[in-house]
Amino acid sequence: MTQALDECLSSKQIRRDADSLQHWGVDWTRSFPVAPSAVVFPESTDDVIRLVQLANREGLSLVPSGGRTGLSGGAVASNGEVVVSFDRMNRILDFEPADRLVTCQAGVVTQALQTYAGEQGLFYPVDFASSGSSQIGGNIATNAGGIKVIRYGLTRDWVAGLRVVTGSGALLDCNHGLVKNATGYDLRHLFVGSEGTLGFIVEADIRLTAPPGPQLVMVLGVNRFRDVLAVLGRFQSALTLSAFEFFSELALKKVTAHRELPRPLAEQAAFYALLEFDESAMELALQAFEACVDEGWVQDGVVSQSQAQAANLWQLREGISESIADYTPYKNDLAVRVSQMPDFLDEVDALVQENYPDFEVCWYGHIGDGNLHLNILKPNNLTAETFFQRCHEISPRIFERVAFRNGSISAEHGVGLLKRDFLAYSRSSEELAVMRALKQVLDPGQVMNPGKLLVR
Repeated sequence: MTQALDECLSSKQIRRDADSLQHWGVDWTRSFPVAPSAVVFPESTDDVIRLVQLANREGLSLVPSGGRTGLSGGAVASNGEVVVSFDRMNRILDFEPADRLVTCQAGVVTQALQTYAGEQGLFYPVDFASSGSSQIGGNIATNAGGIKVIRYGLTRDWVAGLRVVTGSGALLDCNHGLVKNATGYDLRHLFVGSEGTLGFIVEADIRLTAPPGPQLVMVLGVNRFRDVLAVLGRFQSALTLSAFEFFSELALKKVTAHRELPRPLAEQAAFYALLEFDESAMELALQAFEACVDEGWVQDGVVSQSQAQAANLWQLREGISESIADYTPYKNDLAVRVSQMPDFLDEVDALVQENYPDFEVCWYGHIGDGNLHLNILKPNNLTAETFFQRCHEISPRIFERVAFRNGSISAEHGVGLLKRDFLAYSRSSEELAVMRALKQVLDPGQVMNPGKLLVR
């Protein structure tokens, strides 16, 4: 294998030292062993094709690596795989103003695309806390969501075309950036959310849109989760929201301590809602706020008076994941329909309290699109192995509640290794059979991110 890789790529495109293997062989999950055999850095589509052809000849396993910000183990190499990093395929290749279409390589960092869009007087709206390090290929492979889904949708909604190297080494050019294309199966959508198990995305055509007007941020204190949904309904009936997020008091304590931020409100609340909306809708937002106070749903609130204050208020939400990282959190990324969220959260919270009375539970999420993030924090007196084992044991009971409500066990983090064994809680046996058949057709040699997403 060593000699074959050296013949496929130049020496400057291959690393085998221990530090590199550890760095590129893992994502943000920390509960799986890391043991790749090499890290390679393709610089072109032809490099990727040669790598995949080599993998099929030599029986190699390939793990795609973007910004490695995933939370499901989808980019972890645990069994001697070759990690394929797209760090060097990071160029913006073309821009067509009439189409509002930018073509870029898979390794372009999300924030770089956002900046480029701004330079063209346009806007790329898919955004999340890891946008400074995540890459477009990884965003597409996991159908990344983020904080503005309520207004702009997910990554899938902005992908106009893809170039993908399949598991057999074939190059597919999907949809060519067209708006209308009624010529059968839209193969591009097979690869969005496929987690690199069917093929490696090498280039993408991404749609841009007009930028929104200046935005304001409002944080509200709410004592009952059920009232958070009532607040959402009142504001949505009055104005267009760009974001509607929530977090618990525990999450607020962690992030304000970690980032040395002031608390947003004078009085403590059980939950907090963070709203973003157009500055031009300020009067409507204030009227909605007053109505929520009158109903007893909201006890207090604050609205940003400057861009700096808006950024600080956003830190209260976007900084949570980083602020709890040292607690080795066990994460569950769950989704149900928005209307079912109050009952669902009560059910899951009761399960967690029953089984983990000694664990801290940190709630936050994208309430506007039905996505809850459940984070169980590891106590100091438990090893990580024992902690994860205990959490893993209760996951099926949580997923039973998800399945009962026809929800998703992974709203935006993907399946990877973490949720692979539980996929049947969200997908029927018939769906799983189709997914395995697609895997066999597009990756007959089983070289593409094997062991992820689907149980063999």
